[in-house]
Amino acid sequence: MSGTLVSFMAMAVGGRELSGQLSTFQILFFRSVIGVLIVGFFLGCSNWRQIFTRNLQVHVLRNISHFGGQFGWFYGIAFIPLAEVFALEFTVPVWTAVLATVLLKEQISRTRVAAIVFGVLGVFLILRPGLAVISPAALAVLGSAFCYALSHTLTRRLALVDTPLTILFYMTIIQLPMGFVTSIFDWTTPSLPMLPWIIVVGVAALSGHYCMARALAIADATVVVPMDFLRLPLIAAVGFLFYGESLDWLVLAGGAVMFTGNFINIQGEKKRT
Repeated sequence: MSGTLVSFMAMAVGGRELSGQLSTFQILFFRSVIGVLIVGFFLGCSNWRQIFTRNLQVHVLRNISHFGGQFGWFYGIAFIPLAEVFALEFTVPVWTAVLATVLLKEQISRTRVAAIVFGVLGVFLILRPGLAVISPAALAVLGSAFCYALSHTLTRRLALVDTPLTILFYMTIIQLPMGFVTSIFDWTTPSLPMLPWIIVVGVAALSGHYCMARALAIADATVVVPMDFLRLPLIAAVGFLFYGESLDWLVLAGGAVMFTGNFINIQGEKKRT
């Protein structure tokens, strides 16, 4: 989980640095380039045959959704405080609970309803509709959370039949041309000082998800999820120290409310299983 926290914060800082020179679509393109190289290396070390799948349509739908999620996330990183981006991202479990009920026919429970209610309350605290102007970037991050939730829901279906490397392979190979086509019309060749940040974003994107998956395999979700929510105060400190962003206590409060709902849901799932 320490690897997860460092990876996601590094990716956020890298995205913020790159946004000064590159468009969001270009950041996604270069992220996929690094991802293809890394995943290709690990496939070469294991077995390329595992990439054959009967679920290509599901992979395509998953990665269209994931691409949309990444776009909203990196777009938000460029325009609103880092803490607000991370706080809004924590609505992903709320959307996942809804989509799992609709798409996977999972039974909705009282604890899942509690998670949804707490999630909505947390969003209201962060966005404060009526008291402040809701920025397009904040709405983009909220849309990003929904796209990530759809991606996670489809990943649960794919994980039953395909290996993790197969899922990562199709993620990079499908999103690479998507990023290239969308960025070519407004192309800017990155300067040499931007290359380290491109590598940071590409490596951190994969290492963060890998470390999270390993943590969930080793420890119970009731241990892992509270540690994941440490991203919010930590990224708030990074934004304060490096970018002069003010500490918005309502954003932290909204994240805490969403954490409460998610923790109640995890405890309920644990009792049922």
